[in-house]
Amino acid sequence: MNQQPDLAPEGLADDIAASGYAIRPLLTPAECRTVAALYADDTRFRKRVIMQQHAYGRGEYKYLSYPLPDLVTRLRKTLYPPLAIIANAWRRSLGETGAEFPPTLMEFLAKCHEAGQTRPTPLLLRYGPDDFNCMHQDLYGAMAFPLQVVVLLSDPGADFTGGEFILIEQRPRAQSRPEVVPLAQGEAVIFPVHHRPVVGTRGCYRLTMRHGVSRVRSGLRQTLGIIFHDAA
Repeated sequence: MNQQPDLAPEGLADDIAASGYAIRPLLTPAECRTVAALYADDTRFRKRVIMQQHAYGRGEYKYLSYPLPDLVTRLRKTLYPPLAIIANAWRRSLGETGAEFPPTLMEFLAKCHEAGQTRPTPLLLRYGPDDFNCMHQDLYGAMAFPLQVVVLLSDPGADFTGGEFILIEQRPRAQSRPEVVPLAQGEAVIFPVHHRPVVGTRGCYRLTMRHGVSRVRSGLRQTLGIIFHDAA
C-alpha cells in the first residue's frame, strides 16, 4: 500500500463535489500484481459471475470470501473512516433521519450482519478484448454505504487499451452527463454508489450516479472493487 495516501475527508469531499469522484494512489505495482494473481485461486472466492449470462456486459468477476486477503482488509478498514465522515455529512445535508454511519468498518459491518447482510462484497473484475461493463449501481440490501472504491490493477497502455472507467450523472429535468475517469495502475477512484448531494437554487438535492467500463480494445484489464456494505 502506498505510504500515507491523502485520505483527508475534506479533500476527498471537495474532489467528489467538483467532479463526481476522487482519485488517490493506493497500491504499488507489485501489490497490484499480487492482488491480480489471486484471481486464479478459486478457494479465495465465494462466487463467480459471467457477465454476459446476466446481461451485465461482457467479462467476469469473482466475489472474495471471508477472511479477505490481508491487503484488501487493510484497504477496506483504512478507507472506511474518512468516507464515513463524508457519508454522514451527506446524510445531514439531505435531511436524512436515523442513525449515522459508525466511525469504524467493524461497527458498520456488525449492523449489516444484524440486518441479514453477511456475504462479503469486495471483488476482482477481469475484462478481455471486447469486454465491457454496463452502467449500474452496486446495491446489495437495505443497508448500503454511499461510497465505494475501484483500484486499477493493470497498467493501461501496457496491459490493455480501451476499458475506461465511466460515471454518469442523471440530472433531474436535464440530460445525463458522462465522465471518463483516467486511472493509472494502482490508483483508486472513489465515487458514489447510488447518489450524491448537490446544492441547487432550491436547496440540496440527490444526483443519481451510475458507473461502468467502456469496451476493452486489447489485452487484459483487472480491477479490485471495494464495497463497504455486505450483501444479503
